[in-house]
Amino acid sequence: MKVQHETISSNAIAGLLNCKFICNNPETILIKYLLTDSRKVVSPQVSLFFAIKGDRRDGHEFIADLHQTGVRNFVVSDASVIEKFPDSNFIIIADTLSALQQIAAHHRRAFSFPVVAITGSNGKTIVKEWLYQLLREDHHIVRSPKSYNSQIGVPLSVWQMNVENDLAIFEAGISERGEMQKLEEIIQPETGIFTNIGSAHDENFSSLSEKVDEKLMLFRHCKNLIYCKDYHLITDEINKATFLRESLNLFTWSSKLKADLQIGRIAKNNGETEIQGIFKNRFNSITIPFTDDASIETQFIAGPLCFL
Repeated sequence: MKVQHETISSNAIAGLLNCKFICNNPETILIKYLLTDSRKVVSPQVSLFFAIKGDRRDGHEFIADLHQTGVRNFVVSDASVIEKFPDSNFIIIADTLSALQQIAAHHRRAFSFPVVAITGSNGKTIVKEWLYQLLREDHHIVRSPKSYNSQIGVPLSVWQMNVENDLAIFEAGISERGEMQKLEEIIQPETGIFTNIGSAHDENFSSLSEKVDEKLMLFRHCKNLIYCKDYHLITDEINKATFLRESLNLFTWSSKLKADLQIGRIAKNNGETEIQGIFKNRFNSITIPFTDDASIETQFIAGPLCFL
């Protein structure tokens, strides 16, 4: 993965991380791109590679290949590689993934425009893209590329934020306990969307309730939260979550229960679906060019502005 941003020096990044910096090549310290994938090099002279150790591969193994392409700035946890590349600059830190996340969180704090965060078992990417289509004519939006919603993908997404934007939409996905707090600290959202809850990654949680609670951590400092009341477990856990703000503004929709957006008739015909609903005691009707249930549910999540 590779993400571009305004230039910053690698020694400044080391200062933010409060860690050791070895400058062997002062002429190449300016950074514009963050790299975690050795196959994504575009502008090596202004790229910083994070040698992240994962379950299947160790990023340190690719430093030689990156060096050959012209990359001269690296974040490493294994200092033994340094002597092999005497013309390169190295930031040395115990946890390179945490370093990437800390840098992104620091960058996020430089901006005050609204940030929307989306989580759930399914539908995160399509909701993000539908929101983008709905709002792009009125806003300069920065959003997660593709499905960048992991511990690596989220910081790379947030790194894209710049002064030209006035709205951000980011996805956040988790697979085990303890992950969402890290993503929340990076995204720092103002508005949250909880799409749904399902069985994905159930094996890493003791119960579905525990998984919902972990996902809700993304919204612990949010001002607004959009979700479907038909997912009773989400509603129950929101009501019990003491870590959410007392002043959290909830926007709910439902086809079965009383909600802010009450879904009524859903009529499918000739490749289109007409959706009727009531919002603030006002009847509304929209037509979408889809008939599958997943797209219809996504419209309820991503398109509440259609009913305002």
